[in-house]
Amino acid sequence: MPATLSFSNRQARRLALAAQGFNGRQPPATITPVQLNRLIERLGILQIDSVNALVRSHYLPLFSRLGNYSSDLLDQAAWSQGRRRTLFEYWGHEASLLPLSMYPLMRWRMQRATRGEDIYQQLARFGREQQDTIRRVLASVEELGALGAGSLSTREERAGPWWDWSAEKHALEWLFAAGEVTVAGRRGFERLYDLPERVIPSAILQQPELSEAEAQRGLLLHAVTALGVGTEKDLRDYFRLNPADSRPRLAELVEAGELLTCEVQGWRQAAYCLPEPKVPRKVAASALLSPFDSLIWERSRTERLFDFRYRLEIYTPQDKRVYGYYVLPFLHNERIAARVDLRAERALGRLAVHAVHEEEPGLDDEGMQALAVNLQRMADWLGLERVQLNCQRVSADRLRVALAQFSGV
Repeated sequence: MPATLSFSNRQARRLALAAQGFNGRQPPATITPVQLNRLIERLGILQIDSVNALVRSHYLPLFSRLGNYSSDLLDQAAWSQGRRRTLFEYWGHEASLLPLSMYPLMRWRMQRATRGEDIYQQLARFGREQQDTIRRVLASVEELGALGAGSLSTREERAGPWWDWSAEKHALEWLFAAGEVTVAGRRGFERLYDLPERVIPSAILQQPELSEAEAQRGLLLHAVTALGVGTEKDLRDYFRLNPADSRPRLAELVEAGELLTCEVQGWRQAAYCLPEPKVPRKVAASALLSPFDSLIWERSRTERLFDFRYRLEIYTPQDKRVYGYYVLPFLHNERIAARVDLRAERALGRLAVHAVHEEEPGLDDEGMQALAVNLQRMADWLGLERVQLNCQRVSADRLRVALAQFSGV
């Protein structure tokens, strides 16, 4: 095998889709915890986000790949007590759910956070200046068990928007980043913090400490396994590594033969892949993608792979939005072929489609039918009675015809 492999962009796209769990096969009628956990192990991470316009973002990547699964399975894997828990929360790619097997790979990041490194400057400053508050809050967790920030807050004034945290919330977030507490569960969307030894299995906590270099190499190997092929920036972004860490670690992995350098048509930077990569002949998958799906969260990579420029417009003023508030890319037959602005209108029992934007050269009849099927499946998964098409664009007329076969549309 040559020292440097070469892939066309189409081959790179197929490698990426297969690595991300899009294999085109029909999922089984009933998804088991084993199947769910196997997929999460493959991905290595699920990003958490608070926006609930459709459903919390960490549920969507599994639906995109598995279809109609019970979200209770993910809740049990993430926040149940005992052997059913297979995930933990930490700063992976932003706030994330990760397999418990990856806990040892994150300890170096916890240690850096303790030193005030690799965390938000405001939180690092709080850690330096407010150790008395931090110790008081930790003592409360030790004594009382799983606690939310609200139950500890001593502030009397009303909290402001966004990151106007109380001192106790800052303390819990510092302790969380430092690994001195972890998330035991959630009340609504509020984190409940407890000591790691009361949440994480002892077999995980007792594993030998890894050096920073060992852990970073492990994370990069996870990243390339999940991405199929990627540049140095792509790979480090997956678990938010710094270039000063990722670059020497990648060189070490190449030197050891655990990674290969490669070239991808149209990419300016060198890329990396696992030895003996297997490129599928095709990937006939269709799926609506979360804005925080690991297939597309590195936007420059998404442009290189799919010729698709994607920006989330939630925080864009309404009159300046191009595509809509909560827009899901639609993957179809190796292309991102459309964008769909969706909302779950739970009180009305409907999945509202506010806009459909086709990407050039558009969706053919088979593609529009696939979009209709995916929308109906999503409505069924969310327990909504019907799909409500509010879009007035030409694309919507074709989608309306495709949806007409489903009762209640």
